[in-house]
Amino acid sequence: MNYQRISADCHIDLCWLPHDLFVKNSSAALRERMPYVEEGPNGPYWRTKSGVDMGLANGAGFQGTMSTGKRRYVPGMEPRGDRFAETGLFTDAYEGIFRPSTPELRLKDQDRDKTQAEVLYGLLGAGLQFTDQEGALEFYRIYNVWLSSFCSYDLRRLVGLACIPSHTVEAAVAEVQRVKGKPGIGGVEFSPNWKMAPLFHPQWDPFWKAAAEANLPVHFHTYGIPQPPLDADLPEYAKVAASAVNLVSFQMHVGSILAAVIFSGALEKYPTLRIVLGESGIGWIPYVLERMDWEYDERYKGRSALKMRPSDYWRRQCRATFQDDRLGIKNLDELGEENVMWASDYPHRDGVWPDSDEYIDKQFKHLPDATRRKITCENAGRFYGLIK
Repeated sequence: MNYQRISADCHIDLCWLPHDLFVKNSSAALRERMPYVEEGPNGPYWRTKSGVDMGLANGAGFQGTMSTGKRRYVPGMEPRGDRFAETGLFTDAYEGIFRPSTPELRLKDQDRDKTQAEVLYGLLGAGLQFTDQEGALEFYRIYNVWLSSFCSYDLRRLVGLACIPSHTVEAAVAEVQRVKGKPGIGGVEFSPNWKMAPLFHPQWDPFWKAAAEANLPVHFHTYGIPQPPLDADLPEYAKVAASAVNLVSFQMHVGSILAAVIFSGALEKYPTLRIVLGESGIGWIPYVLERMDWEYDERYKGRSALKMRPSDYWRRQCRATFQDDRLGIKNLDELGEENVMWASDYPHRDGVWPDSDEYIDKQFKHLPDATRRKITCENAGRFYGLIK
C-alpha cells in the first residue's frame, strides 16, 4: 500500500461500541455483570447492574467519544465540536450509525482526512470503573476479541491495541499472552489504576517480560488523574477553572509514567521492550529527559538499575504521539525525529480530523520533506510493521 499519512493515535471508545457487545459475548456466569445500554434522561447510557454509570452511548458523551462522558454535544460551545458536527458524525451516532466502529464507514472517514492507516486505542480507563475484578477481565477479553475481528477488515489500515487489565500483574500477563499473534493486534494499551503498585515496583517485571517476548509495544494513553468532587454551589468561573486545570495538565502526568518505566530498569533488562506515550504531546518531554539525566548523573549513577542515561533509553525504545505541538517540533533535536509520531486523534473532538492537512502544513511547513514524512507516516509505519 502506498502510505502517505498514518495516524498513530485514534480511538474506538465505549460509547461507539455495539450496545449488545458485552452481554451477547460474555460467559453465562458473568453475563449479569457486563455493561449494557438503557435509556436515560439525556439519551442511552452504558450501565452495569451493580450501579456503575459508564457514560452516554452513541457517541454522545463529552468530547463526543469519552467513555465517561455525561453530556451530549452542544452546538456553539467548542469550535472543534462544531467542525465535527458538520460532518454528520454526531447526528449519525444519535440514529445508531456508529461510523468509528463500523469498519467500512471508518475507512471512509479516514479517506476524507487523507489518512491511509491508524492505530486504535480503546477502552482506556473504562474497565477501572468495574466494582469486581472478574467482571473487568471479561470486559477486556470481549473487547479484545471484537477488536481483532474489527481490524481484520483491513489489516493494512487498522492497527488495534489490545486493552490490558491493571488490576494484578497476573491478569496483565495472562491477557498479553492471550492476544499475542491475534490478527490486527499491534500492541497493548495499559491504563494504570490508582490502587496498584507503582510501575517502578519489581512486581511488574513479568508484565514487561511478557510484552517484550510477545513483541507488543506497551502504550500509556493520557486520561488524567482523579479530580476532587466540586461543590455544587461553586460559581461558573470556578467550575471552568477546575476543568481548565485538568485539561491543561493531563498530558504531563504521563511524565511520571515515563520516569517510572525507565528508572525501573525494564528497558535495560528487556532491550526489545517498546513504550509509547499516547496523546501525551511532546513539548514537555525534553525537559523531563533533561531532569532525569541530571538526577541520574548527580544522584543515582552506579546505584540504579540503569547502565545508560535515561535519555538513551528514550531514544532507543520509546515513542510519543501528538496532534498539534509547536514547541515540540522546535525541540526535535532533543526528542529525536524518529521518536515522535503524528496523530489525528479521530474521533475525539480535541483532535484535528478532518482537517489534518491544515494542521500538518502549519506545523511542518519549515521542515525538510524527509523529516515531515518520518513524523507523519514512516515512524508509525515502521514501528507497527506496516512499512518494511
